[in-house]
Amino acid sequence: MKKVVLVLILLVAINLQAQEKSVLQTKSEKLIKLTGAGKAFEDAIMQIGAGVGADNKEAYKKEAEGTLGEIYDQLGALYAEEFTEEEVDALISFYNTELGKKLSVKQLLISQKAMMIGQSWGMKVGGIAQKYAQ
Repeated sequence: MKKVVLVLILLVAINLQAQEKSVLQTKSEKLIKLTGAGKAFEDAIMQIGAGVGADNKEAYKKEAEGTLGEIYDQLGALYAEEFTEEEVDALISFYNTELGKKLSVKQLLISQKAMMIGQSWGMKVGGIAQKYAQ
């Protein structure tokens, strides 16, 4: 009887833990959408499909957008591994502020510009490395 009770307690504990992760992942997916990632994914779909002919454009868009659930699931799981539920809640609260909304709009542009700055810096440091490698 004790074994049965212990097994039941263990199963309930495992079930509760799985539900917590599910809630955390759901909140993480909400956070990802608030950060502006949804717009970035939509833009990427359009850029990647730029060469698709007009006659196939709608079918391409529908199928490509059908992949968004999978990427949100994967990213939600990633965020759930890195952040606690309380941290995700705080980030969601931030992204619902005016400053957070501004950041979500500007973040992609800032990241693109930052990558160019980083590439330029990397080339500069590469030149310095070549100078000393000789």
